[in-house]
Amino acid sequence: MKNRSELREIAMKALYQVYIYENSNTTYDVKAIIKDLLEVENDFVNELVNGVLEKQKEISKLANKYLVDWDIERLSKVDKAILSIGIYELEYTDTPSVVSINEAIELSKKYSDEKVTKMMNAALDKLFHSEEK
Repeated sequence: MKNRSELREIAMKALYQVYIYENSNTTYDVKAIIKDLLEVENDFVNELVNGVLEKQKEISKLANKYLVDWDIERLSKVDKAILSIGIYELEYTDTPSVVSINEAIELSKKYSDEKVTKMMNAALDKLFHSEEK
């Protein structure tokens, strides 16, 4: 059984694939993408991937509001997936905010460079603090 961190990474990989398909105007099946990445169906992964895709417009708007001198569409597809999951968890789930942010940052440390990780951390932190008010 995979832990939540590993499941988030699978969700990120699924979203990455979806973004690649969308970018090349290729048809795809989200369920098939997830199934290829998981041995056993998982509700958490399904919720993250489908939730991010359903709320992508709102997530992108929030990301662009808090990214400084960046646009979510300029990020790499991996970084877009990581940031989208972080924002989705902050906004639409009951995952503790500190967990949502830390998990996104850990994925970013693994898949991105330090500059992107810092930028992502700042954007998620600003979003978190704006929600507290």
